[in-house]
Amino acid sequence: MCGIGGVIHFDGQQPDKTRLQAMLGTLERRGPDSGGMHVDGAIALVHRRLAIIDLSEKSSQPMHDAETGNVLVFNGTIYNYPSLREELQRSGHSFRSDGDTEVILKAYAEWGAQCLQHLHGVFAFAIWDVRRQQLFIARDRMGIKPLYYSLDGNRLVFASSIQAILA
Repeated sequence: MCGIGGVIHFDGQQPDKTRLQAMLGTLERRGPDSGGMHVDGAIALVHRRLAIIDLSEKSSQPMHDAETGNVLVFNGTIYNYPSLREELQRSGHSFRSDGDTEVILKAYAEWGAQCLQHLHGVFAFAIWDVRRQQLFIARDRMGIKPLYYSLDGNRLVFASSIQAILA
């Protein structure tokens, strides 16, 4: 399993990197293989990785889509990613990794929020849509993968664990 988290300040304040590092630290047990952080103005995404499907660095997160600029953090497994990948390639999307993570980014680029109708699996993810300046957060229909959030005044904090939110 992986660990995801993030914060968005609605008042434009930049997230505190010390707190983001603390958030990453609490998620380390969920993803011992690597970790990463993306900060873009008032939004920050963090990720701890447990590499399972694509073990290469090409599937490291936060993952950036070179075509759209969108950024993704993801925990879970998309069971139908091979067939989705083929469908998205037929629609003109190209891939640089072999895992299911990039399929989510391309599905979002193709279908927007309707990408959820195409994903079969257990997941929790967040996509920072650069063009729209919107954060899209979703989890699987049954809620198998954990995703907690706190709306505190002018900020939203979310993570795979409550400890990460408290950090």
